[in-house]
Amino acid sequence: MKKWDLILVGAGLANGLIAWRLKQRHPTLAVLMLECGDAPGGNHTWSFHQHDITPAQHAWLAPLVAHRWDGYDVHFPDVSRTLHDGYLTITSTRFAQAMRGLMKENLLTNVTVSRVSGQEVTLSDGRRFTAGAVIDGRGYQPSPHLSIGYQAFIGQEWQLAAPHGLTRPILMDARVAQGNGYRFVYTLPLSADTLLIEDTHYIDGPTLDADSARGRIADYARQQGWQLARLVREEQGALPITLSGDPAAFWQQFHHQPVSGLRAGLFHATTGYSLPLAVRLADRIANAPGLHQGALYQLIADFAARHWQTQRFFRLLNRMLFLAGTPDQRWRVMQRFYQLDEQLIARFYAGQLRSADRARLLLGKPPVPIVGAIKALLHTHSSLRAHHK
Repeated sequence: MKKWDLILVGAGLANGLIAWRLKQRHPTLAVLMLECGDAPGGNHTWSFHQHDITPAQHAWLAPLVAHRWDGYDVHFPDVSRTLHDGYLTITSTRFAQAMRGLMKENLLTNVTVSRVSGQEVTLSDGRRFTAGAVIDGRGYQPSPHLSIGYQAFIGQEWQLAAPHGLTRPILMDARVAQGNGYRFVYTLPLSADTLLIEDTHYIDGPTLDADSARGRIADYARQQGWQLARLVREEQGALPITLSGDPAAFWQQFHHQPVSGLRAGLFHATTGYSLPLAVRLADRIANAPGLHQGALYQLIADFAARHWQTQRFFRLLNRMLFLAGTPDQRWRVMQRFYQLDEQLIARFYAGQLRSADRARLLLGKPPVPIVGAIKALLHTHSSLRAHHK
């Protein structure tokens, strides 16, 4: 039986970037990738801001990027603004093409994994593979050790009957009717007459009513004067948004099994964006002295622990967004945020707030009732678990 240097279980974004970076740095490594679906990357769109990653990381990631814009717009009931931080997107189509070209016969799709351990994977058909280490990157798995909300969305890519006229994305249009949580519409102009339009909600649960969301997308397009001609594809998802947790207990549940991506809690606590952290982790692994289970587990756990510490303030803001004020007024939190300094906003998305930034975010009259804001700030992990039961 061949022994691999590394086995990647799941061909999603995090594991794909690990494979991509390892092949660039160590082309002779024997890496196996296993995916339950038809193609690596599934049916997703991953976006990020120019300043979320370093120039060196932009350079090695560039072949995967399908779209780039020089800025983006946001709209709220009382504020509209153009921000000039670059915005980039990787599509699952581009990602799948790159992974197939990279992995060739070492990518196995449509396989069902029945057992994963730190150095071995068994498939449902009985095949067994061993490696110096196995990384499980099969997506977010609910845990009693994290209290989370969700950024749930349904997105549709439409070809229009005429050009839409947009030159940059609309990251948030919160001028729409609100619901059981903060709601906005997210729009990416993919070509002169093609748009990805997402109906997005910050809510307690991970699911949206699909038919209602499709209706809201159609209504929004009509209000913008866009005539929908052909549905190209549809995607849906729910990004975890962390409110609080017990990171030590969270990592103990893996029993020294290396994990990556959302499964490892490696996402921006407030936005749910995971690509910048996937890029940083891929760099760390590619620069590691060796790929052995124990060392790799510790590398990822330490990386995640540092990330948890840096995200403390973001979790506090999330509790205000989810717990303070009535759901139909929570847009006020984001409207106030988008009136701040553009460089602060860029640092927020990059997860690199300074002390002065944190002070600025909390200064002044809160955009939600003061009593609700105080209660949200004082919530503990145990009280949030009780709240969600």
